[in-house]
Amino acid sequence: VQLQASGGGSVQAGGSLRLSCAQSGTIFSLNAMGWYRQAPGKQRELVAAITSGGSTNYADSVKGRFTISRDSAKNTVYLQMNSLKPEDTGVYYCRSVGIRNDYWGQGTQVTVSS
Repeated sequence: VQLQASGGGSVQAGGSLRLSCAQSGTIFSLNAMGWYRQAPGKQRELVAAITSGGSTNYADSVKGRFTISRDSAKNTVYLQMNSLKPEDTGVYYCRSVGIRNDYWGQGTQVTVSS
């Protein structure tokens, strides 16, 4: 199983980005998916998660600005990020978690300038 994240980049504050994470294999529909981020000098933190049934939860800092979604036909999870702030800067990682499996993708850099 591999997770391939993409969509990071550099934007000005107030801008938008959409991250994608494509998972190989056949377990995508069974797994919960999450986006995490790690800012320089800080611990990795959960940004948003979505269960196999579509239930979502968000970090308080991104509620109302970020939206996580998944497309089982494409084995892909998305993170739509709007109204970006400089404090959203960091490396964003996707994660796929099942009953007996736990996979991380490589990170994608998001940089928000003021």
